[in-house]
Amino acid sequence: MHDQAALNQVALGCGLALGELIQDEEQKKLLLLIRDNPSPEQRLCVNKWARRNGLKPVFVNMSFDS
Repeated sequence: MHDQAALNQVALGCGLALGELIQDEEQKKLLLLIRDNPSPEQRLCVNKWARRNGLKPVFVNMSFDS
């Protein structure tokens, strides 16, 4: 299990905001990217990191309308 500080560092390295990458506590192999419409480069960056670390990336599109 990776701590949130490590995930935030990866998120920033992939051009994401803090808190947009989380690891599921019950399904520890899942790395969740929660962002509205991530770019292909961001998805690739997260995918590569997840695979190198034995995780399965899951991309969740969320839209926060005001």
